[in-house]
Amino acid sequence: MIRISETKAYEFCWKILENVSRVIFGKDEILKKVLAVIISGGNILLNDVPGVGKTMLAKSFAISLGLDFKRIQCTPDLLPSDITGLNILDTKNGEFVFKKGPVFTDVLLADELNRATPRTQSALLESMAEKQVTIDGKTYKLSENFLVIATQNPIEFEGTFPLPEAQLDRFTLCLNVGYPSIEKEEEMLKNMLEKHPIETIEPVSSPEELKLIKETVKNVHIDDSIINYITKIVHRTRSHPDLAIGSSPRGSIALLNVARGIAVTNGRDFVIPDDVKNVAVDILAHRVILKPEARLMKRSSSEIIEEIVNNIEIVEN
Repeated sequence: MIRISETKAYEFCWKILENVSRVIFGKDEILKKVLAVIISGGNILLNDVPGVGKTMLAKSFAISLGLDFKRIQCTPDLLPSDITGLNILDTKNGEFVFKKGPVFTDVLLADELNRATPRTQSALLESMAEKQVTIDGKTYKLSENFLVIATQNPIEFEGTFPLPEAQLDRFTLCLNVGYPSIEKEEEMLKNMLEKHPIETIEPVSSPEELKLIKETVKNVHIDDSIINYITKIVHRTRSHPDLAIGSSPRGSIALLNVARGIAVTNGRDFVIPDDVKNVAVDILAHRVILKPEARLMKRSSSEIIEEIVNNIEIVEN
C-alpha cells in the first residue's frame, strides 16, 4: 500500500474541512473531530436538539469525500429489514433474490436513531463493528469506507427508545453540535438567500484517496508514554468513585485511533498528549455510567472524564 506524506494528508484534510465549512458555519473543531473519526475508521453519534445541522453535516462530508450516501429516518415502525435488506421471492424464476437495504452504502445517516425500536437499532450492530451484515444465514460484506453517522434528539421522550450501552459503545465518539454564534448564524442566513449551500458543494476527493489517507493514519507514530497515558485514563474510569461502569477496551482503541486522526488533521505524523485530551470526553463520556448518588449531586459524565484527564500525568520513557 502506497502511503501519503503528512503534508499531502494535511492538504487532504484542509480541502475537505474547507468544503464542508461552506455548509456548516462556525463549527471548525466539531468538523475536525468528525473528519478524524472518518479517516481513522469509526462511527459517529450526533446528540443535539433539532435544526442545528446534524443531517447537513453528514451529507456534506459524504459529498466532499465523493462517497455514496443514504439516509434512513428512524421511526417506531421501522423494521430491521428496512435497513439491511431482505430476500424476496422472484415469481418468474421461483427463487429468492436478495434486495439490498440502505446499509449497502459508504455513509449511512440514521436520523433520530432513538426513535427506532431496540430490535431495529440492533440491526446496525454487526455493520458498525464488522462492516458486514448477516441475513438468513448468509453474510454480505459492506463497503470498506462504510460508516454510520447517527443523530439523536435528546429533548423528546414520547415514542423514543434510549440507546443501550452495547450500542453506544459502538459509536467512536458522541458529539453535541451546538448552536452557532450570532455572527455565524447571520452569515448562514445570507448564504441561504438564493439556495441552500448543500446544493453548491461538489466532491473534492475520492474513495481511493480516502483509502490512502486511512493507511497513512495507521502509520502515525504514537509513543509508548502516550499509550500508557490512554490506558491510565480508561482504567481510572473503572475505579472512579462516581462511576458505576467504566469504559470498555473499545474506548481505549477509539482514543488511540482518533488521536492519530487528529494528528493528521493538524499536519503531524506523530501523536502528542493534546490530541488525546482533545477527544477524550467525546470518546469516553457516553461509555460510562454514573452512580445514582452522583446523579443526585448533578455530576455529569463529561465533567468526570475531564477531571480524570487533567489529573493524570504523562510519564515520559
